[in-house]
Amino acid sequence: MLAADFGWLAQQTKEAEKAGAELIHCDVMDGQFVPNLTFGPSVVHALQDSTSLPLDVHLMILQPELSMASYVEAGASIVTVHQETCPHLHRTLTALRQMGVQPGVALNPSTPVTTIEPVLEEIDLLLIMTVNPGFGGQQFIEACLRKIEAAQVLRERAGLHFSIEVDGGIDPSTAGRVVAAGADTLVAGTAIFRGSIAENIRALRRAASSSRC
Repeated sequence: MLAADFGWLAQQTKEAEKAGAELIHCDVMDGQFVPNLTFGPSVVHALQDSTSLPLDVHLMILQPELSMASYVEAGASIVTVHQETCPHLHRTLTALRQMGVQPGVALNPSTPVTTIEPVLEEIDLLLIMTVNPGFGGQQFIEACLRKIEAAQVLRERAGLHFSIEVDGGIDPSTAGRVVAAGADTLVAGTAIFRGSIAENIRALRRAASSSRC
């Protein structure tokens, strides 16, 4: 939703749902961990009133353990924290599951997938950032394809079923490649909210499906 028109947030959320979106991804930024400031629990709560889709809340913030309960109370279904901000990652993920939401871990482009091997059994989602987080509309970092492949290998080797989500530079030119590498959930902002939301989602789905042919 970072790329949506915030003056029409409810309407564009409804349009995305009608067009076939399966999750509403909420980028929460604190201006400290990443160089941008977005929104807090009140906006997440407002989005809950606009859609029946699960709210996928991505906390790009320092000390997420201090405020993540507010996002759960606001209606989040999935809460993803960054490995880079959680010195006690296992404890944080366990707390999220006890709150009744699906816990996820995000990795910045320069953070190896192997850093989260000890907590793989605690997550429902692994979010691989394919841009440096903080701003929408950035160019996809090609080297991250190898990280997606590595995540797929880890998942299969461990016999687990967490989702591999990819966020950053996702558009029709990259969607097929990240799916072929092992991703099953794609986050797109600029590629959806610039122009016709319905047409853009259809184009992304076609591109993603082409990798399976």
